[in-house]
Amino acid sequence: MRRQLEYLAVKSVELAVRPLPLGVVRRLGEGLGQTFYAFDRNHRCIALANLEMAFPGRAPGERDAIAKAMFQHFGRLLLELLKYASLSSADKLAAVEWEGEERVRLAYAQGKGILFCTGHFGFWEQQALAHALHFEPMAVMARPLDNPRLHDLLERIRTSDGNPVLYRRGAVRKALRLLADGRGVGILIDQHMTSPDAIYVDFFGRPAATTSTLAALAIRTGAPVIPLFAFPLPGGRYRMIYEPPVEPPSEDSPDSIREFTQRCTDVLEMHVRRHPELWLWMHRRWRDAPAALEHVPGMFPSAKLEVDARDE
Repeated sequence: MRRQLEYLAVKSVELAVRPLPLGVVRRLGEGLGQTFYAFDRNHRCIALANLEMAFPGRAPGERDAIAKAMFQHFGRLLLELLKYASLSSADKLAAVEWEGEERVRLAYAQGKGILFCTGHFGFWEQQALAHALHFEPMAVMARPLDNPRLHDLLERIRTSDGNPVLYRRGAVRKALRLLADGRGVGILIDQHMTSPDAIYVDFFGRPAATTSTLAALAIRTGAPVIPLFAFPLPGGRYRMIYEPPVEPPSEDSPDSIREFTQRCTDVLEMHVRRHPELWLWMHRRWRDAPAALEHVPGMFPSAKLEVDARDE
């Protein structure tokens, strides 16, 4: 019953926002996020604890303001994704400005495919949709949602412009085939990993269990790794940024996967430090989080992703 109600609520919102302008949807999303900030005590506590660890020098009031803005942002993200997915291809592209697109074209021209890396930052879902229209579809690695009907709704959105979604078992095999064909694969690198092949890299000066998939695929295939980020612009529009390719470690590096993963994580951290309100602070990212948060439910249930290319 709960899952059915969740689906009906999201479906109702999807139908309600379709006729509204993007700017109006953004303001409604901010109100939705503010409501969750007021009533979702568990995730508010996680966000404030994470912000205290990441920004110990900032005043409590400043960290609280970041947390509020973050909840507002993720309210916007939800409503705007439902609205953006309903637009025509022309209207989707008209809502976007691009930065660094020549880096993408040059990387595709190498013929080794591209690994796109980002995190739960900004408007990553919209960026994948717009990328498929402006360049070509990219495959996206993801975990299934626990609610099957919401999962189907999100998958319909994610694949609406031609992007395939790679889930768990067999994901690395499929990614290798796509890269061999010169295609793009997108991976989020900021979710806490519990699988045996997770590696620890520094994120805001603390060890964070991180997927090794990105670095393993890059080293195995030679595909360039391009970080990408989507920022809000006035009026419900977006600025899609493609950073320069991450420099791979030297061939004789004794710990190349960890080194490569750290370099990618450093790019993400740079943007999170500049715009902390756009990152998912309500996710338990660090292993040394306060003990009081140990049993608070996080944003992502534990899920083992098949990530070790060496086992494929």
